[in-house]
Amino acid sequence: MVELGQTRSRADLRARVHRHPHRSPEPHRSNRLRQGPGKRPEHQPDSVRPQALRQERQEPWTRDASINSWNAASLLEPQIAKNTLYAVLDKNEKGEPIVQPDNQWWDKVIWIYGAWNHYLVTGDREFLKVSYGVATRLLALMRKDHFDSEFGLFKGPSFFNDGIAGYPAPPAPAEDTGSTFVLDHPNTDRIMALSTNCLYVAGYRTAAKMAAELGEPKGEEEKLAAELTQTIRKRFWMPKDGRFGYFIHGAAPLRGQLDASQEGTGLSYAILFDIATPAQARSILSRTHREPLGIVDVYPHFERYSDAHPGRHNVLVWPVVQGLWARAAAHQRDLKVFNEELTHLTQLAQGSQWNFYEIYDGKSGKVEGGWQSGIHFGSVPHQTWSASAYLSMVLNGVFGLRFSTTGLTFQPLVPAEWSGAKLTGIAYRNATLDIQIKGQGSHLASLTLDGVPSITGKIAPSLRGKHTVELVVE
Repeated sequence: MVELGQTRSRADLRARVHRHPHRSPEPHRSNRLRQGPGKRPEHQPDSVRPQALRQERQEPWTRDASINSWNAASLLEPQIAKNTLYAVLDKNEKGEPIVQPDNQWWDKVIWIYGAWNHYLVTGDREFLKVSYGVATRLLALMRKDHFDSEFGLFKGPSFFNDGIAGYPAPPAPAEDTGSTFVLDHPNTDRIMALSTNCLYVAGYRTAAKMAAELGEPKGEEEKLAAELTQTIRKRFWMPKDGRFGYFIHGAAPLRGQLDASQEGTGLSYAILFDIATPAQARSILSRTHREPLGIVDVYPHFERYSDAHPGRHNVLVWPVVQGLWARAAAHQRDLKVFNEELTHLTQLAQGSQWNFYEIYDGKSGKVEGGWQSGIHFGSVPHQTWSASAYLSMVLNGVFGLRFSTTGLTFQPLVPAEWSGAKLTGIAYRNATLDIQIKGQGSHLASLTLDGVPSITGKIAPSLRGKHTVELVVE
């Protein structure tokens, strides 16, 4: 029996999964995060990143809080997820809730997607009302302050790559020196990154869904999302490489030039948010480079780095990126690619005694923090977003949980070794579900609820009490 929720991530994200060996130390419960607006600490080196859902640091970062909630926390620990999403809110001069102001503004729109997922899982309409206001204010502010009207794209670094090691020279210095923080380097605030712009597409679409669910008047969000989607396809797609590029330079003399590096997160988001066409998505999954133990942050090595001297945000494996890549493969129903990444993260976690470190070497599997600004960083254990990435692979990949306003459906991708896996005690709104898989493959042959074949193929949001679900896969 597996206790995935009792990993050394110390997140107390609980789900019991059977037939997959796993070490299970005692969980660490942390439900004391503040409800309501929180302060944003000044920038710290990403080697000491505050993690959402950890008692040791009660100042969660916006991106961490959002992706952890989206990955698993909203389902497995909904109150902690809600508290954490609220903890990264502040108030504007009118007293309205907003995402906290800070110096890592470029990817904070991921909060909108995390909040929407939390509503779909929990049905908390009061939370949704707050979230919709936050979403509209955030999108308006970001468009006013950080939109490049000439290129039709949002400015700012790439998702989570707050370290300068994640960028070639320029905008990074040719030598591995200077500040570790990306925005301390000239013109980094003007680049237009694939991952960040994909998040804005998701943000606009999600805000439109929030409005529809609340009965609010229809705005321009769907139109803006469609325009941005087309712009990304036009400006980032590289036909010869069969994938999107990394970022577009925003300052002279390189303004408008596309950097051709491969960004793992950006490619994952492009597939997950249906920015890539179906043909483009298939091409990305088949042609993206992966190291022997998983997809890396950015590929290939920038000139100042190498296998022997890897950049912290360059050719190293971050489990948070692996989780998104696996989710993208699941979205495309690519069992082979999904299983490869699931297997890779399993091997990395097992090799580090299930401590779920922040970063690994993709060739050797060793824990490796990489180089940045002349400093060799460590790789921190007990990383919530590394553990939640693994949980996401299981919940959203193997079991294929899909949440919508009309209910819970299933799109399982079951590798042979996961046949017979079982989740117990999963709280979906007012119901508690035990979910059993029979068989292997990518086709859901049948779904039964309490032994009765389901006509709709979904679990209704109104379901209450304890129930059993059986998924027959072939």
